[in-house]
Amino acid sequence: MVAVPPPSRAHFNDAVAEGFATAVADAVATLNQRRHGPAALICDSIFSSDGVFSEPAGFLADAVQVVRQVGGLYIADEVQPGFGRTGECMWGFQRHGVEPDMVTMGKPMGNGFPMAGVAVRSSHVARFCEEVGYFNTFGGNPVAAAAGQAVLDIIREEGLMANALVIGEQIIDGLRTLRKAFPTLADVRGTGLFIGIDLCANGDPARPDPGLTTAVTNGLKDRGVLVGAAGKYGNTLKLRPPLCLTAEEADIFLNALEDTLAECSRS
Repeated sequence: MVAVPPPSRAHFNDAVAEGFATAVADAVATLNQRRHGPAALICDSIFSSDGVFSEPAGFLADAVQVVRQVGGLYIADEVQPGFGRTGECMWGFQRHGVEPDMVTMGKPMGNGFPMAGVAVRSSHVARFCEEVGYFNTFGGNPVAAAAGQAVLDIIREEGLMANALVIGEQIIDGLRTLRKAFPTLADVRGTGLFIGIDLCANGDPARPDPGLTTAVTNGLKDRGVLVGAAGKYGNTLKLRPPLCLTAEEADIFLNALEDTLAECSRS
């Protein structure tokens, strides 16, 4: 396995698509040097644990082409960006105009009910079954299937994908307003209800501030709002609220963040 840098402007400036594809090509070369060869490119299509990198839409296509040209597969990890969370489409990979060979899904699939799933091109499954005997004790659980179907029904019936886009834009607009008063909010990025906020000393991207991030996380928790942290330095607040979030609830978060940042700036 070879890891590649996340598709951030910090690594590739404005040439995110070209830079990320080049990094994948370099990883392929490394694997060839080790005499392994590439099997697949697997990535979360919003790179959530790396700090949430979703833009520009379509940047993944060049990297997928690189790996397919050498016989590798593209595996889309949709555990976090899937099921309408980006607001623009049902699956994160759709924003990039690519079709995966395999899609992995989990957690949101059952809205709390423990379940996961994988979708694979039939040609790959046929070849796998010819060579490998596979058995799964819990596969095809009808209770899990019912929970998953109910989730899909609610996403459609309640327009949750559209809601994610509208409320996500409200939150991002509010965060950009807060940046004017709190320069430690060095960057705000994301799509729909998947948002990353970098916290850096004096707003300098070269000075990530995980200590402040921890303080803000705890301050928000004291105010009844739970958020996580991500990124290489742990200085990115990662927002993944429920898809049914309302405008009023979004304002509760923005007000809580403003109060927390004000408290941290005084301490």
